[in-house]
Order: sequence, then C-alpha cells, then structure tokens
Amino acid sequence: MGETNGGSQQAPNAMQVDYLIVGTGPAGASLAAFMASYGMKGLIISRDPSNADTPRAHITNMAALDCLRDIGVDVECYTLGTKNDSMVHTRWSNTMAGHEYGRIYSWGNDPKRKGDYELASPSEMLDLPQTLMEPILMRYATLNGFKSRWDTEFVSFEPDVNGVITTLLDRLSGATYQVRSKYLFGADGARSKIVQQASIPLIHRPGQGFAVNVLIKADMAHLMEHRKGNLHWILQPNREICDWAWIGCMRMVKPWHEWLCILFTSPAAKREVRSEEEYMERIKELIGDDSVNVEVLGVSTWAINEIAAEYYSTGNVFCLGDAVHRHPPNHGLGSNTCIQDAHNLAWKINYVDKGLAGRELLDSFTIERQPVGLDVVTRANESLRNHKNIWEVLGNLEPTLEGRSKAQAELDADSLEGRIRRESLSRALRAIDREEHGLGIEMNQRYQSSAVFQADQGSAPVFTKDPLEHYHPTTYPGARLPHAWLGNHVPSKYISTIDLAGKGKFALFTGIGGQGWKAAADQIASELRIPIKVYTIGYGQDFKDVYLDWEAHRGVDESGCVLVRPDYFVAWRSFTWEADSMKKLRHVIKSVLSLS
Repeated sequence: MGETNGGSQQAPNAMQVDYLIVGTGPAGASLAAFMASYGMKGLIISRDPSNADTPRAHITNMAALDCLRDIGVDVECYTLGTKNDSMVHTRWSNTMAGHEYGRIYSWGNDPKRKGDYELASPSEMLDLPQTLMEPILMRYATLNGFKSRWDTEFVSFEPDVNGVITTLLDRLSGATYQVRSKYLFGADGARSKIVQQASIPLIHRPGQGFAVNVLIKADMAHLMEHRKGNLHWILQPNREICDWAWIGCMRMVKPWHEWLCILFTSPAAKREVRSEEEYMERIKELIGDDSVNVEVLGVSTWAINEIAAEYYSTGNVFCLGDAVHRHPPNHGLGSNTCIQDAHNLAWKINYVDKGLAGRELLDSFTIERQPVGLDVVTRANESLRNHKNIWEVLGNLEPTLEGRSKAQAELDADSLEGRIRRESLSRALRAIDREEHGLGIEMNQRYQSSAVFQADQGSAPVFTKDPLEHYHPTTYPGARLPHAWLGNHVPSKYISTIDLAGKGKFALFTGIGGQGWKAAADQIASELRIPIKVYTIGYGQDFKDVYLDWEAHRGVDESGCVLVRPDYFVAWRSFTWEADSMKKLRHVIKSVLSLS
C-alpha cells in the first residue's frame, strides 16, 4: 500500500533500532530469524514473560520447513519434533479406547501419496508444537543480531518522516517508553492492536463458535499400537450431550503421554472456562479407560474465526501471521503460513534497506501473500464444515438422545437408510482425506506481482489435477522452485535445487550451452550489487540431474535459464540463450527489484 507520510518527530529520548517486531510467535520469531540471517539487527518484543506456554500450532509442513532449512534450523526442528511415522492416521471413535467409526491416512502417510510428498521437497512433514518451535527461532534470532524484550506490551505507533515511533509498556515496572525504528512489524496475533490502529480493513465472515484447549498429561501408550496417529476425534452420540464439551479431539503433543484435548462446544454454549474437576470428568469419559491417570496442565479458549485482512501494510508498518489471517487449525496451515509470510517479507526489506531494490518491491508483499492468506482462511473453515458432515452422519447433530441412537443404529442396519448413511460416512471421510493430503494448498502458490516477470511467458500452465490435493511443479514465474535431487558426477551426497537457492541471494540455473548466463549474471551482479549464484546442471556441468527430475520440470531448453528469488520463488525464465540474453536478464532483474 502507499506510504504514510508525516507524523511527530518529538521523541528525543526514544530508543533507536532499525527494525521493531511485535510478537514472538511463529510469524514474528521467524521474521526475526530470517532477517538476522541477512545480518539485519533489531528488537523483538512480547507482552508475555516467555515463549508460548501451550502447544497451539503443531503441524509443520514441507513448505515451511524448506524456509527454515534456508537458515539451517530445520535440523533442530527434526531433533525436537515428532516424526511423520507417528502422524499416520486421523481417527474418529466413541472413546480413545473404544469403538472406532473410521480412520484415514494423514499428512502424506497414504501409501498412494507418499511418493508425491517425497518428490515435492527435500524436507519431511513434522509435528513440532509451537512451544518447541518458538524457542528455536528466538534463539537463532538473538544469537545473530536481534535483541528481545519480554513482558513488553505494544501501546501505540505514530508514523514518522524517518519511519515509525512506537510506544511500549514495560509490564513489570509500569513505565512506558518509545522506540524509533525504520519499520514496525505487527506479528501480534489474532487480536492485533497494530492491525486495529493501522485501520487495516478486515474481511469478516461468520465464525463457527469457539473451542476449549485442555493440555493434559495422560499416558496412553498402551492404546496406541493399533491407533497410531496425532488426531483422534471423539464423538459420543450415545450419551447425553454436554454443551460445553460436545465433541472432543485428542491431539498428540508428545507421544504418547502429553495431549491437547480440544473440546468443541454446542452452538448455544457460552464462552467460559469450567472447573478443573469438570474438565477432568469429561476427558476421562472421552478416553474411556479408567486405568489412565489424567493431569490437567492448562486451559484456554479460542474463537473459530474466518477473518482475513484486505491488505498487509501501510507506510512502514507491515503485518503478518495470525494478525492478518485468522482461522481454525484444520489443514494444519496456520504457523506454516506465518513462516512463509516472514520468508517472503524478510528478503524484500533487506534489499530495499540496502538500496538494492526500489521501495515499490515492498508493495509485492501484500499482493503476493494476501491471496494466500485469504485462501488459507477459506479452506480451513471449509475443512471444519466438512468435519461437521461426519458429526451429522454419526448422529451428533440430532437434538435428542433418541434421535442420535437411531442414527447410530442405522449405521449397522441392513436397510436402505443404513446403506445411505454408510455411503454418506464414506464420502465425508474421503473429503477429509483429500484435505489432510492437501499437498497442493501447501505448495501451489503462484504469485502475480511486479516481483516476478511474466510479460514474455504466455499463459500460466493449468492445473491438471485437483490443485488442493496435488502439487503441480513448474518453473513458470511466480511458482515455487521445483525440488530435484542433484549430485556430483562421482556419486556423493545429494543436494536439492532448494539448497542451492535462498541465503539472501538470487540463483540462476542453466545447463549445457548456457555458459553465457554466468558471464551475464556476474556482470549484472557487479553493476547492480545484487548477489547472484549461477549453477549449471547436466552432463559435465556443476551438478548432475540424478533422477532427471530437473529435466522434467525446468520448462526451458538446456541453454535456457531459471532465475530464482531469495525466497525460492521463480522470478523469470528464458527458454534458451540468445544474443540479447544479457540485456533481457538485466531488464528482468531491474523490473523484479523495482529498479527500472
């Protein structure tokens, strides 16, 4: 959006920092980490005394892990997280120990889909609770140039001719003070004060009520041998329904002794916290095994929102993460989208601030990421509504115990009604299976902005399969760089195309006959002070295309090139090397960086 000018300069005693980030969740912490990796220094604050105390976000998909791979923290993520072989299923049952209504493979574990996931990325799906992810990111950021302040609350901001003046409250002393920064980043969550004060309009759709998170210790290892999975939906239409804990979902936090019991309320229920004794009794009913000891560690409530910001920035104030896209956790897209917001924004701020790009490059943050955020909000809410189809088929939506019992009896009945109900359950389960193998919505982003060059590319390739379920690798500008395993000509450890890109640099991939691209890139890099790494792939080149996947996806001739931005997205491609290719490459880079 356009820059906001003016504002007060009356802050003579203000603390001076280049960058101020409000919020230490996945969005703010990852932004600080990415910026720190580029040598940028700033301050990140949180109103809380430490990192998250409840494991709200947990599914960490390959697109987000690729971003974390860019700064090397993925290794620690894999060490602390739970591997995909414990995320095999999503289940629906009457109790954790009892009758099962159905199950599906999830998160890439379907044997029919495993290959799709392995081909899409060098990373692997992971269950990494927010309580473990945030400290990894914060430690990286603070060891590499960022300072942090806890118990520090955002109060207000005011645009200044040199950036932003922000007033903060020290929650321990009660004192307020001011910070002058070039940029202010609002990663302050679903109740963002910065979005509110910046008057960023929000797209509000009707919410779906609220839910309660109860963090518990409960050793259920003896139940898991034949029930392995990280999501277990508990529906009890055979009981009198408790409106404040109508439906339960047991979400694994640490296998198999720590869980987040998510309690969904009936539409008429009030948003309130019940007593620990009430939660304990209800959770034991959901577990269905009296030998399991339960300890309640914490309780919190959350609204099931369907809200997205119309744009993400105004002047030198940029908002990201849950501040601008608010939705239920279905699809497991929340923290992953936050991290990708940050990866998109960090390099752009870096280039503009170093004078390597024009200010207009920053406008592409909203243009590229807002449609992604809106789609995530829409899809996550659609997924929750699809879950309600299962609730309906199993009888949970019937208002009386008699009606619910009748629906349950029909599932077993050799009758037309029974057949119809069973077919409905199968359809509903398949719909969730499609979503929990939603590799497409995770990987298929295709940007259209001034930060990609599409003028000479023709029409974008069409999706030949369901774009929610299936990833369509392409080098069409605006798409994610396809992963392909490369290697030396003498067999050695493989390296992904993803690993050759990133690190704050542009990457240019070419092959036999494309030697001119290296000379062109070197000259342009020198002229514009832009870091560009050039790699040749093919027989006798820098890298061998081990499984010919690069050849299948590169979309250009051997002598052509694929130019990739620092965030792994394709900026431009040229089908072949031609006499005027240096001129074209220069024009493209200046256009992408808003230098022309």
